[in-house]
Amino acid sequence: MQLEVSIKRFNPEIDGAPHWETYKVEADPMERVLDVLNKIKWEQDGTLTYRKSCAHGVCGSDAMMINGENRLACVTLVKDLKTTKLKIEPVPGASVIKDLVIDMTRFWKSYETIMPYLCNDDPPPETERYQSAQDQELIEESTRCILCGACTFSCPSTWSDEEYLGPAALLKAYRFIFDSRDQAADQRLRIIDNNKGLWKCYTIFNCVQACPKEIDITKHISALKRKVVSERY
Repeated sequence: MQLEVSIKRFNPEIDGAPHWETYKVEADPMERVLDVLNKIKWEQDGTLTYRKSCAHGVCGSDAMMINGENRLACVTLVKDLKTTKLKIEPVPGASVIKDLVIDMTRFWKSYETIMPYLCNDDPPPETERYQSAQDQELIEESTRCILCGACTFSCPSTWSDEEYLGPAALLKAYRFIFDSRDQAADQRLRIIDNNKGLWKCYTIFNCVQACPKEIDITKHISALKRKVVSERY
């Protein structure tokens, strides 16, 4: 099938503003949007710039807006878009470095803020820190996050407030706050218990729709809100 692919382009070295460029591409319905982008870059326009790495939905590097939705290009099949016209642009809510590549500095700063690592001051065990199946199940879904940013950059609160931690950071906070092996839950709750953290989430559900791993992010953020209210107030 022949696709008409419109890509929002911007090169700060030569462009005064973003503009659209359209390409004709022959593609198989089972090919991915990433395959389509590769064809354009390798066969038509080598200046096209985008992030990619594993190409298998693990690294999360190729999040972009595809036909109006934040998706991973490497797991979005052409046939699933149900159209021969593709509109591809960088995810909203961040400055564009070039073409489909955004500046992730603020995203990673928010991620670091919530202390995304296990905190435990007990003497290290000889083997590992054991966890029951029930305790692991509590955090299992949250551990699927690949930090692609699709959720955070789909959130209106992120668009309007540069200081908002965002869904991805709050989900990571949940992952450790509810981890039975971690000992820094109170500290993390203090970090997110403010109007730049938990209380900036208005339960819009954009993050849930955008997540390529189908994580119910809003559910996890709501659990954090209940925990804050019950333990801190």
